[in-house]
Amino acid sequence: MQIVRTTYLSLGSNQGNKLKNLQEAIDLIAEKIGSIAKISAVYKTAAWGFESDDFFNCCIKVSTSLNPELLLIKIHEIERSLGRIRTNEQTYKARTIDIDVLLFEDEIIFSKELIVPHKNMLDRKFVMVPLAEIAPNLLHPIEKQRIQSCLNNCNDTGEIEKLALQLTRPICLSEKYNYIAIEGNIGAGKTTLSKMIAEDYNAKIVLERFADNPFLPKYYADMERYAFPLEMSFLADRYSQLTDDLAQFDLFKNFIISDYYIFKSLIFAQVSLSKEEYTLYRKMFDIMYKEISKPDLYIYLYQNTPRLIENIKKRGRDYEQNIEPAYLDKIHSGYSTFIKTETKLDTLIIDVSDKDFVNNPEDYKDILKKILAK
Repeated sequence: MQIVRTTYLSLGSNQGNKLKNLQEAIDLIAEKIGSIAKISAVYKTAAWGFESDDFFNCCIKVSTSLNPELLLIKIHEIERSLGRIRTNEQTYKARTIDIDVLLFEDEIIFSKELIVPHKNMLDRKFVMVPLAEIAPNLLHPIEKQRIQSCLNNCNDTGEIEKLALQLTRPICLSEKYNYIAIEGNIGAGKTTLSKMIAEDYNAKIVLERFADNPFLPKYYADMERYAFPLEMSFLADRYSQLTDDLAQFDLFKNFIISDYYIFKSLIFAQVSLSKEEYTLYRKMFDIMYKEISKPDLYIYLYQNTPRLIENIKKRGRDYEQNIEPAYLDKIHSGYSTFIKTETKLDTLIIDVSDKDFVNNPEDYKDILKKILAK
């Protein structure tokens, strides 16, 4: 479980489209640093310490799993991506974006790269006014006074104007969804992706207990003989697990993510069972399906069959090594039919055939963007 801590950042811009610069910085902070809990209004102030165009300023509250050193590195990356050029000169200059760490929990940090609380924050209205707006009762770690009191004692006489402009707060996964189910064919990467998202967003994870099923190795050795007991045991176990886990609300987790949905049982049963067995199985499934909570978002990870075969061989489970491509094609066909006919689920199909979201952070971020955009 990642430790999530709170930091307060000051943002400023006085070049180009200033409001757009602030918004793009906020979006990148949400993507690369952590979820944004609060955003102040936009304030206009004269350039502080040098002659230049007026600044647009704001403050934001961010929840992050980064330590202060990594936080600063990510901030500099964001500034560079938005056109900020940092130099060793000590003089102030106009800039497209300026992001400063004001506070990091209640820590006091003195290092060559970072000083927290920010050494000049108490003397600057363009910092203290927006900060007091979103955190008036927060204690300054050194002064031991509330931010509102610190603002009242600020000696900065410069004018500050609150603008009638809106910045949009990016919504994180935990705010948008209570329950996400990720499905896919054998070897598509659904369990791996579920674990990654659960780790990054502090979600409760529900993983299929396939490894404990005694019929699974027997089924791959003799599919016709063991298909029915395998599918019935899976159905019973999935029903029991989902009803138990989804009913238990974890106060310390943001949402629930599972690497399967119970309809998976019906899809695999269609492929493996005879007509008579499937008819009996369907009766049992329909009774259970009515009692299962539906996910807010149902994600289907699509991998083409050659990639699936490659992934199956890589993970090296002995009982999977003889799976035929035709069998995987049938499973995919079953999922395709289910997705087209099950209109009550909010469904997102993500093609990951050409992606490596485990080793390529950009591929993983692209998947997260698709989920948030949905």
